[in-house]
Parts: sequence; C-alpha cells; structure tokens
Amino acid sequence: MKKLFLLGAIILLLSGCSSVESSNIGTIINNAVASRVETTNVNRRGYDYYLPRGLVIKSSQEFNEVISDQKYLYYLYVDIVSYDSQVSFQYTVNDEAYYSSSLLNHDKNGYIEINNYENDQYLIEIMYNYAKIEVIAYENDINRVVAYAMSILTSITYNDSVIENYLGDDIFLSSEESYDIFEVVGSGNYLEFTEEVEETSEVRDPDYIN
Repeated sequence: MKKLFLLGAIILLLSGCSSVESSNIGTIINNAVASRVETTNVNRRGYDYYLPRGLVIKSSQEFNEVISDQKYLYYLYVDIVSYDSQVSFQYTVNDEAYYSSSLLNHDKNGYIEINNYENDQYLIEIMYNYAKIEVIAYENDINRVVAYAMSILTSITYNDSVIENYLGDDIFLSSEESYDIFEVVGSGNYLEFTEEVEETSEVRDPDYIN
C-alpha cells in the first residue's frame, strides 16, 4: 500500500506543472527516489528507461543520449562499466552550491548539485543508479528539469547478461570513450559531444509536464 501511495504521488507530481513549481527541490527528489516508475519505453543495449511525455530523444550514441523538452537539452550518460563492477561512491555536500545533496535508496546512490553557470542560468548535475544527467536551465525552470531528470534516472533498469556479453567484447573496451559520471563538473565547459551522434525516432508516453 505504501509503495502504491508513493508511486501515485510521484506520478501526480510529474503530471502537473503547478504541483512541480510549487514544490521544493528536496520534495521532488525524495518522491522520485522513494517511488520508481515500473515501466520503460526506451530500450537500449544493456539498459532500458522511461522517457516522460514531453521529452524527445534528439540523438543517441552508445551510452550517451541527448534528450530535449523543446527548451533545454538533457545530456544522459549511462555507465555500464561502473554498474557491472558495482563501484562504490560517496558524495560530499557542497555548501557553496545553489543546491547540493546526496541521494540514497537501498543499494542505489548518487547526488544532485546545482551551480551558477552563466547568463543567469544554472548547471544541474544529477547522478543516480550509475547514470547521470546534466542540464543548463534558468532558475524558474529548475524544478521542472529536476522532475524530468529524476523520472528518467530512477527508471533505468539494467540487463546483466547483455552487459556481461557486451563488456567481454575487446573492440568495445578499446574504443568506448570514458565519461566519469561520479565527477562533479561544476562550472566547467562540459556539454559537448566530440563525435557525431545517430538520430533516433521520438519516443513519448502519457505523463506530461506542461
């Protein structure tokens, strides 16, 4: 019963703009971490995830995705190597950040850190469940962006057998570019792909944030 209540709470939060905007970041994070959407609608090699309605996949390459809500770009990185090795991680809260907090739910952990970027915008970094999303957004959109990002990150499920076979491929291990999802980038220049990305079809589902 408690699980159903929490699931209903996060779906309600994600379905209405007014409820998101009137909440605080901590509430959005706590609800998302406590209640995970059980369905996925995006299937990738080694992992699946849930893409909320209102977001579209602009490009995809291996374990990097560029997702858009028509206003901002969400850069998603999935680290199957760290997942396979079950790398441990500890986050130190940054008292100088706009917002900083560790994330923990049973065997999953991570962090959220939001820092001033430039031109009245903020760099939002959220790492959870061996994946990371980075977005640059204006202050009045932070809650909505965090809700979208957490909906994706908490929904990620991994396919152990596929990952094991994939990591056994020497070609993959020698060619895959490494990205440290545990690193807090802060105000650095990070939102760049160095290689061309493959265009994918748009994916949508019923939960929409206006």
